[in-house]
Amino acid sequence: MTIFPEYPNYDGLGLAELVRKKEVSPIELVEEAIQRIENHNPQLNAVITKLYETARETAQKPLPDGPFAGVPFLIKDLLATIAGVPTSSGNRLWKNIPAKADSELVKRWKAAGVIILGKTNTPEFGLTPYTEPGAFGPTHNPWDLTCTTGGSSGGSGAAVAARLVPLASGGDGGGSIRIPASACGVFGLKPTRGRTPTGPKLGEAWHGFAIEHVLTHSVRDSAAMLDATQGADIGAPYYAPPQAGPFLAEVTTKPGKLRIAFTGEPLLGKNVHAEVLKGLEETVRLLKELGHEVVEAVPQIDGEAFSLAFVTILAAELRADIEEAASAAGKRVSVKDFDSSSFGLGMLGKALSACDYAAAARYLQTSAREVARFCENYDLLLTPTLSQPPVKIGSLQPNENEKLLINLIGSFDGGGLLKAMGIIKPLAAQTFEFMPWTPVFNVTGQPAMSAPLHWSGENLPIGMHFVGKFGDEATLFRLAGQLEQARPWAKKIPAGYI
Repeated sequence: MTIFPEYPNYDGLGLAELVRKKEVSPIELVEEAIQRIENHNPQLNAVITKLYETARETAQKPLPDGPFAGVPFLIKDLLATIAGVPTSSGNRLWKNIPAKADSELVKRWKAAGVIILGKTNTPEFGLTPYTEPGAFGPTHNPWDLTCTTGGSSGGSGAAVAARLVPLASGGDGGGSIRIPASACGVFGLKPTRGRTPTGPKLGEAWHGFAIEHVLTHSVRDSAAMLDATQGADIGAPYYAPPQAGPFLAEVTTKPGKLRIAFTGEPLLGKNVHAEVLKGLEETVRLLKELGHEVVEAVPQIDGEAFSLAFVTILAAELRADIEEAASAAGKRVSVKDFDSSSFGLGMLGKALSACDYAAAARYLQTSAREVARFCENYDLLLTPTLSQPPVKIGSLQPNENEKLLINLIGSFDGGGLLKAMGIIKPLAAQTFEFMPWTPVFNVTGQPAMSAPLHWSGENLPIGMHFVGKFGDEATLFRLAGQLEQARPWAKKIPAGYI
């Protein structure tokens, strides 16, 4: 029997208000969330680490006077660390090694008052735009259990969509908040580079491409949590520009008439599904109805060269992740300890030279400046978030022959052979076919959001992607608040999860 049946109808701030008014207690919310996880997680596989007893203890103690006091919360099992709890990063070697301390962002989430119930599924090292790690198995989309949730914050996306919790953490190094937000029909904002902290263990993640925030039902939850967590920590390599006022206030501030560029032309891939283009057309029409100036325009980048440079950086970063995991586990690197996709890319990372890495970084930085110059002409840029509606689980994975080849070459540590075979260019092209827009803005560091504005004929969510100028989350939150009012999405809940 449900403890608080109205739970799915509230966002995080709404639940916190009920707690403040003593209309519901934190322990009641925790027990309701636990019951929902136990009921639905066997089908979803969104939550891979359960911290129920710690959550119950926290709920019965005095809580911080934060905006989310008493609200159940889940943390993605990548980057963020909780003292005494493993951060697996979707990897077999890390899954039993407890973290030594809370990361700075975890401290700030706790100070905001959330109660952490567990950790959510993620692909190995956050590499792929689907959440199907060998260590934990795939996460299933609550809109269609045969479909992907996207990645790498796929567990969090599924948990929020299924109303297990009103908000959950995510990290975004190439679209990993926005991709699952689109695939799961929730709201996801990637903040400006440097807006949220990465310490104390990390300086920058993925050459500065990656940043953490949350996936939410409502726009205001995202804004309020960014207010609670923003700001550089000690030794931070980047500082985002300061804001004039709270992000939460921006959600109810009228955006005025915005000049918005839009394009359905993929920046990195080649093909876009007709349902996605339909969603873009409907969004353009809505923006015009709301009084905005909408102009078709696209930043010019060399998609093939950009993809190749991005994958070069990822391959090097991934090799470092592999070596670190093996060192922590006290064993030599072996293909048996990693998923085929990540190990294969890691082998490429070992074969690449320092010059390859530096040249790729320089190219991306130059490209980022070109994109930034384009964006100076507009308040925002609109694209779809993904090139397709959610695809079937397994369809984005390497096929069996590719896995066999990677495992065979891996047994001889043949990264040089993979490079010589010229596999990196087709790999780069394949990687970005599903996500042809999002990675560009990890490189530029600009804030970007996916808003759930369209559903396909098969009732699968399709997100629309808006990009702001560097440091300007405010305009995104203003428009998001307006869009949320014009096309309310909070009541769109997958069947069986109300």
